[in-house]
Amino acid sequence: MQEWAGPFCQNRTQSSELSNPNCTQPSANYTNYINFTQPKMPLPHLTLPSLPLPNFTLPNLTLPNLPSVPNVLRVPSPRALFLDCSSVLDHGVWSGVCGCCGALRPRYKRLVDNIFPEDPEDGLVKANMEKLTFYALSAPEKLDRIGAYLSERLSRDVARHRYGYVCIAMEALDQLLMACHCQSINLFVESFLTMVRKLLEADKPNLQILGTNSFVKFANIEEDTASYHRSYDFFISRFSEMCHSGYEDPDIRTKIRMAGIRGLQGVVRKTVNDELQANIWDPQHMDKIVPSLLFNLQQDQIPDRCAEGDKDGTVDLTERCLRELLGRAVYGNIKNAVKPVLMHLDNHSLWEGKSFAVRCFKIIMYSIQSQHSHLVIQQLLGHLDANSKSSATVRGGIVEVISEAAVIEASGSIGPTVLEVFNTLLKQLRLSVDYELGGGCSGSGGGGGLLRVQEERQLQESVIRTVGSFAGTLPTYQRSEVMLFIMGKIPVPGMYPTLGSSNSGFEGSRMIQIMLLKSLLQVTVGFQTTNMLTALPSSFLDPLLSFTLMEDAEIRLLVLEILISLIDRHENQLKFSLRVLTDISVLKLKMDKCSRQDNLFMKKHSQRLYRHVYLACREENSEQQHFQSLFTLLGLICVELANEEVVVDLIRLALALQDLAVTEEALPVFNRCAVHALSAAYLNLISQLTTVPTFCQHVHEVIELRQKEFPFLLPEGVFAEAEKLPEKLEKVEKVEGEFLFSQSKIAETLGGSGYNSDRLVTPYIPQITEEDRLSKRKSIVDTISLQLDVESRLSPEKEQKSPAEQITFESLKQAIADGVCVEEQERERRRLVVERFQTAPFEEIAAHCGARASLLQNKLNQIFEITIRPPPSPSGSIGNGSGPSRSVPVYEMKFPDLCVY
Repeated sequence: MQEWAGPFCQNRTQSSELSNPNCTQPSANYTNYINFTQPKMPLPHLTLPSLPLPNFTLPNLTLPNLPSVPNVLRVPSPRALFLDCSSVLDHGVWSGVCGCCGALRPRYKRLVDNIFPEDPEDGLVKANMEKLTFYALSAPEKLDRIGAYLSERLSRDVARHRYGYVCIAMEALDQLLMACHCQSINLFVESFLTMVRKLLEADKPNLQILGTNSFVKFANIEEDTASYHRSYDFFISRFSEMCHSGYEDPDIRTKIRMAGIRGLQGVVRKTVNDELQANIWDPQHMDKIVPSLLFNLQQDQIPDRCAEGDKDGTVDLTERCLRELLGRAVYGNIKNAVKPVLMHLDNHSLWEGKSFAVRCFKIIMYSIQSQHSHLVIQQLLGHLDANSKSSATVRGGIVEVISEAAVIEASGSIGPTVLEVFNTLLKQLRLSVDYELGGGCSGSGGGGGLLRVQEERQLQESVIRTVGSFAGTLPTYQRSEVMLFIMGKIPVPGMYPTLGSSNSGFEGSRMIQIMLLKSLLQVTVGFQTTNMLTALPSSFLDPLLSFTLMEDAEIRLLVLEILISLIDRHENQLKFSLRVLTDISVLKLKMDKCSRQDNLFMKKHSQRLYRHVYLACREENSEQQHFQSLFTLLGLICVELANEEVVVDLIRLALALQDLAVTEEALPVFNRCAVHALSAAYLNLISQLTTVPTFCQHVHEVIELRQKEFPFLLPEGVFAEAEKLPEKLEKVEKVEGEFLFSQSKIAETLGGSGYNSDRLVTPYIPQITEEDRLSKRKSIVDTISLQLDVESRLSPEKEQKSPAEQITFESLKQAIADGVCVEEQERERRRLVVERFQTAPFEEIAAHCGARASLLQNKLNQIFEITIRPPPSPSGSIGNGSGPSRSVPVYEMKFPDLCVY
């Protein structure tokens, strides 16, 4: 062995020196080989294996002037030998002697080792990194081996706490990822993700942040081919955990949380468009991602130390990440993304504050695609139903969020569940009324009764505003459907007697009527249509007008406001004020010519409108707001829907109201004076709109006389001195003559201008229909009794002709007196019946109703017996007079032969 190794080493050394002509002394390696007999450190005992020597003869070389080299075995220096041994131990290279020699190791390992400097503070060796990158691009099949080797080195450096080399390894990996885009990168990515995972599992915050940064760079790479064997479950869990970091140092805690947010953002980018990956929208992933983002988004709501540090940066980054996540959601993923938000708000009691919940859903509504926004509304409504027994503050917070979301959703569409939206809101309104009157729900707070009532009323106002917000997003035709839907929910007198629960009773029905009418008023705000006939069909207008005859003043006022909102199409309602103006041009009213559809609407419904206005003025509990609303309603009819015939009828109505104030002595003094003032102000308005000089002159003369003698008959006087009016009762009785508007003079002045003078002369007398009497009733008992009375009067047994009665003055006077007494008796009877049905036991009520039902059935049987006559017998038998003729069945009839075939 010595004989062969000596000349080999000698020739190798001489050749190296020949290649360097400037060399005058032996090289450093050569010197190390010489001095191997005096090592600086003990060398390990090496036993060289016996190798079969080849049978060859070295050529004789003549080398001039070469120093003599002893024929001994050349051994590497101790340091080089130690590094080679360490490499053997680290990488498990046991393939013979070649593993101990660094020059004979695989090229990719030597290239990887060369990028690491001796001092990690020097950073990555850029020149060697370029060689490694070029090699990876030239031989992409080696990428997986490069990645595995880098992963081994990084794991060893992390275990030995050599963090400088860890940073260098990650930097090298990042550069290789950015440079190599080929099909073989998938195997390299596995090694990369293993290294990132190793860093994220470390306890050092810097290593976690380093691993997150590398993962984010990897997430921004668009790969050419998809990978089905990767799993990101660990990264989702780890990044979510980092988002909830509770590190002591606020600055480091903020950095860790931001790293977690960016990591989740990278996971979403990498997986949301990869069909071969596990679905990121699955509940198991969304339940981790969404609450982590909401937790950091909530930090600006928390004033303690948890929100210190780079708070604004964290919140802004979280909001961007949440918007990006929701912006990538499609139709089938919206529910999975919104459900964790609802659960987070429930678990942390964030509905009550409203501001954070509203902010979250504003982000959601602005981020998702507009055509999917109705799905969010639908989930909110379902969540509201699920929290029906929660406290009023929680339900109010959800309703407030729904209201804000509806405003944002205006650009899209609510979807096919429009009526379902309003049905849910009206249901919550009804439940709130029941809770307010019946003692609250199981989920209510422990506050007192007054606090609970106040919270329920705030909830009711929120629901009403939400109904208006939804209605504002709908087109006209859908808004008309919603109006009909709400009207069907209102307990109409005589049709839907009660709507509240058994605990709320009649007061509950009244409150529900008021709440639903307020909701209907919100729907009609801004309602504009060119065809009033189709927008306000009889099925809606008839039950609405019936409420103008209710005894409750608040209900009547709401109905008047609804009518005003429906008729006003040019925003004129705020310009009408119950006062006398010498020049109405200052009002700057917007007027259009009455269309053909408006004329048809007035022909069909005008008389009903006039009649309800007239009867509303007869109510004793009307206040200033009622008369103001009546004046606005009449003014809008004159401006929006008036033609020549309508103007004549409106003048007749104003004069009829004046007669009502003069003759109706049962009305309080305030009401009589207010009706006088309403008539005067309206005649002043309509006279200036008709622009007939003589008409205007007559109206101004009467107004000037009243200002001098009876100022309380004008709006400015009656409402300013309402408390002093009872003292002026005698003066009200003496109002006559020139202080009243003359119907004959008005007819004469307008007749010369082309108006129908014959119709103007005819006084307006409203007809009291059965509906008006029915509207005053409050319970189903009165309705049944009314029906029985009508049927009994129509019974054939009662059809007896009474002799003609002579009508005299005394009989008329007695009839009027009897009518008042009868009306009082009827009122008392109704009160007793209602009281009995509210307080009597169920058995007694059932027995009473059963008797009524049997009586009704007997009456029906009598009617059927009289009206349904037996058919004549075809056989011709008339009877022998001993008994009634018997009807022969068809199968017993004897037909002539010609009729049988």
